[in-house]
Amino acid sequence: MNESSSVVDLADALRNDLDRYSPGGKLPSSRALVERYRVSPVTVTRALARLAAEGLVVTRPGAGAFRAERPSEPPPAGDTSWQEVSLSAATAAESVPRSVDASGVLATLAAPPAGVVELNGGYLHPTLQPEQAMSAALARAGRRPGAWGRPPTEGLPELREWFARGIGAPLTAADVLITAGGQSALTTALRALAPPGAPVLVESPTYPGLLAIARAAGMRPVPVPVDAAGVRTELLAAAFEATGARVFVCQPLFQNPTGAVLGTDRRPEVLRIARAAGAFVVEDDFARRLVHEDAPPLPRPLAADDPDGVVVHVGSLTKVCSPSLRVGMLAARGPVLERLRAIHVVDSFFVPRPLQEATLELVGAPAWNRHLRTVAAALRGRRTTLAAAVTGTLPELALPDVPYGGHHLWLRLPDGTDELALHSAALRAGVAVAAGRPYYCAEPPAGYLRLSFAAVAAPADLTEGVRRLRTAYDEVRG
Repeated sequence: MNESSSVVDLADALRNDLDRYSPGGKLPSSRALVERYRVSPVTVTRALARLAAEGLVVTRPGAGAFRAERPSEPPPAGDTSWQEVSLSAATAAESVPRSVDASGVLATLAAPPAGVVELNGGYLHPTLQPEQAMSAALARAGRRPGAWGRPPTEGLPELREWFARGIGAPLTAADVLITAGGQSALTTALRALAPPGAPVLVESPTYPGLLAIARAAGMRPVPVPVDAAGVRTELLAAAFEATGARVFVCQPLFQNPTGAVLGTDRRPEVLRIARAAGAFVVEDDFARRLVHEDAPPLPRPLAADDPDGVVVHVGSLTKVCSPSLRVGMLAARGPVLERLRAIHVVDSFFVPRPLQEATLELVGAPAWNRHLRTVAAALRGRRTTLAAAVTGTLPELALPDVPYGGHHLWLRLPDGTDELALHSAALRAGVAVAAGRPYYCAEPPAGYLRLSFAAVAAPADLTEGVRRLRTAYDEVRG
């Protein structure tokens, strides 16, 4: 049982026992709860905090936890129905109505119910995260002089320099902005480069979070198909010509969800086509540090081969570290950098300095390279295990490519398979998978599933998850 499910189970047990105590009555001590329920002290603390947030328990430092006094009658509910008219009127006035749909993102953020194998997660399992190194880095950062002061709005110079070195010339630290993770960087980039109502070219399929950003800003995502070698450049050129778009967003390395790497011959073509169209390429380099142990040398970022400032580069440390290490970056050259800086400042002022200082401590410690090597080996092993389980247990699902980076496999369903029905049946069978539909901004060519191999506790869970998916598949196909 993982920590989060232990907390939920303990909170449920304590909630059910509250009637044993009168209002104001003291609950057993934390030590007694640890012994009674055979959980860790951290689990007890978090479960009590959950009940306190619900207003059921009051915690008093040094004294313990007590049942809260009976709440007074809640005030009558207000009438919020007027908001439907107001929001609809605002939407009707826009040339391209905004739709704020976070379902595709929430699918990878929400923890599945207890006992469900998580093959839809978007982050490393805690056992693969560098928790000790991050804790030590945060402790050291807190002792740095000025660690709690106001940082430069662009980010700490040393951290900008570290990110710039990871991209290479012609970019320097002066071209880098520190952001609160990759999603924030993508949001800033799109707002800087395209006005509401504008078309934005995106890979098809692509990351649902990108589609959510574009639609929430009133932009119109236009799909450009991807194959095993990345975006199809002849269709990219046609899309620029047909739409007049000035932005193309792509993931040239271990594309989400297909895992494709942009081909050597297509890389200069993407830059040439965008430059001819007077357009920017937003390069989302989210998975560079999720390379597998058996990978060949990686291609350089597009930004490293761009002397003309066509590329706006996005990077992040979140995927390879922790969902809560919300530290990312934007890099660009030319006048666009000032616009990116202005929007970033308006949106968030700056990334908290203690988090930037802790990041510097983390990436500068000997444990950092050890962590990267550990992740590379673990992802290779998990990828191999999951691919073997799929081909052996579910040969009906096509696996066109097995990537050497990233944390997921992209599977094509047989024609006629009800993708949503399979998704629901999988949950009933005890495995969470990601349906393919949210990865398309237009009609998908077929049914797909995305299976992640990074979010489970152990490789054996991958085999078990596929076994459960087999059960769900047999139910749906009859």
